[in-house]
Amino acid sequence: MAHMAYQRAAWRKSVRSDAGQGCVEVAPLPGTVGVRDSKNPDGGALVLSHSTWTLIMAGVKDGRLDL
Repeated sequence: MAHMAYQRAAWRKSVRSDAGQGCVEVAPLPGTVGVRDSKNPDGGALVLSHSTWTLIMAGVKDGRLDL
């Protein structure tokens, strides 16, 4: 992932996240989706393809992935 794209990304976390426990932030990146720990934003990020992110979100929403 390009460093500048990572720094300028519009990171956001769920409105359902609690006050600091187990939250992640998500950002659209050029051709990918970034996912990082909100408590450690400088600690790096997972970079996922859009299709992988879509599969993860579908699994969470339908209960196959219990997060």
